[in-house]
Amino acid sequence: MALILGSGSPRRLDLLAQLGVRPDAVLPPDIDEDPRKGELPRPYCARIAREKVLAVPASDDDIVLCADTTVALGRRILGKPADAGEAAEFLYALSGRRHRVITSVAVRRGDKLWERDVVSLVKFKRLSDLEVNAYLATDDWQGKAGAYAIQGPAGAFIPWISGSFTGIVGLPLSETAALLQAAGYPLYGEAS
Repeated sequence: MALILGSGSPRRLDLLAQLGVRPDAVLPPDIDEDPRKGELPRPYCARIAREKVLAVPASDDDIVLCADTTVALGRRILGKPADAGEAAEFLYALSGRRHRVITSVAVRRGDKLWERDVVSLVKFKRLSDLEVNAYLATDDWQGKAGAYAIQGPAGAFIPWISGSFTGIVGLPLSETAALLQAAGYPLYGEAS
């Protein structure tokens, strides 16, 4: 049995390491992550995690772990910004408001699939032009849903959260541990 992480995210590798888990392979799937017309954030996030886990090649004994994180402002999905202009648009939209961060986790072993969505609330303080421009100059917004990562410089913009910090980072550890155990992964040295 091998554990395959279907993600190129260094943050997810770091979070798995907190559980004492080192994947045997890292195989990021290449799927279309564009939202469908009218698709709402939570079903979108769950669909992408599911499509990722099904796209990773694995034997029947292997365990595949994939996740997707989406920033939702109301019904609007704030994905990874294409450029600094879109990142600025996202940051100004989030400024002074609460939003949801949804992380969907999918685990597959053979033809069995385990899934879990974790929704956290995040509040941004009201951002000044100086703060937005200084943050954009760090390039930390690149490749990040909603144009920010809570564990980076944007953490200074977030006075309040409710939910899973690790879920906001990109892999909710409590739920991920439960899914891995359900799939038979010997998380704490237990026999599978």
